[in-house]
Amino acid sequence: MACSKTFVTLGMFIIDEFSYTDSEGKFTKSSTFEIGGGGTYAAIGTRIWLPPEQVGMIVDKGYDFPSEIENKLKAYGDQMWLFRPQNEARTTRAMNIYRGDHRGFEYLTPRIRITPRDLTNTALDRPRMLHFICSPLRASTIISEAEEEGWNPLTIYEPIPDRCVPKELPALIRVLPSIDILSPNAEEALSLLSIPIMRPISKPLIEEAANRFIQLGVKDAVIIRSGELGAYVLRRKTGGKWVDAFWTETDASKIVDVTGAGNSFLGGLSAGLQIANGDVYEAVFYATVSASFVIEQSGLPAITSSGDRALTQWNNDSPRRRLEALKSRARHE
Repeated sequence: MACSKTFVTLGMFIIDEFSYTDSEGKFTKSSTFEIGGGGTYAAIGTRIWLPPEQVGMIVDKGYDFPSEIENKLKAYGDQMWLFRPQNEARTTRAMNIYRGDHRGFEYLTPRIRITPRDLTNTALDRPRMLHFICSPLRASTIISEAEEEGWNPLTIYEPIPDRCVPKELPALIRVLPSIDILSPNAEEALSLLSIPIMRPISKPLIEEAANRFIQLGVKDAVIIRSGELGAYVLRRKTGGKWVDAFWTETDASKIVDVTGAGNSFLGGLSAGLQIANGDVYEAVFYATVSASFVIEQSGLPAITSSGDRALTQWNNDSPRRRLEALKSRARHE
């Protein structure tokens, strides 16, 4: 089946639940569930720039799948979502545990992995770009399955945080030649490479890590997401550049919840690659703007006006306006 999708993620849909305690473990509050999952945030990061028919994700729909969540997802565009009934299982859920300033995460239900074979003969088959969030070993399996299916997408690999440890580096090295774009965050990158983390993490240290990944064999580019420092982009052929974060220290009130920021960044990156004809550096501006919308609230950003795609607003602001503001800032530095 021919696929019109620019971007498909193999990341999961998760219903997030939350528990809050103080630093001594005393319960303070809980909240209702939110739409979550790295795949979901990545898909929305792409959707900020591209129409829903170009974006794709499988949503495993358990017997307890809330109708209000389905309606919220469909508000972003029916064509984005391939709902896959799981009539004998609950929808994947996870608990986000906040204890003081520390965050924990645990699954409440078994996970259902999504593989390239799951896309075969669906509306998501053979997209131009494939995004995945997993361990290095799992990434190798995904690449092998795609090759067995006879397709060669542009691969955007986001290492799963709990596998960004030194013992995973050999497995990562084996898969890097098949990865077009590798994107850990700064702490994950340093941890994988056994580089001591000195706080605050400096730009030279991040640049050193990116260079190491290029030397270890990544096919095209490394993008290290670095929070308030922005993102460092290093391409094998053209060298490295920094792109600032959209929100600065003076905009602290705009940063409400960074959950999903990295995932949405990579979704926006994919959209930028499509719009900018493969220019990775240019695409990072789109990625940065996508992340800026995601961190303004708990949960997903909202489409607040639609119609002409170029004029669509999210959170009552224009992605295009933010893009031009960010580029203008870069030109004047």
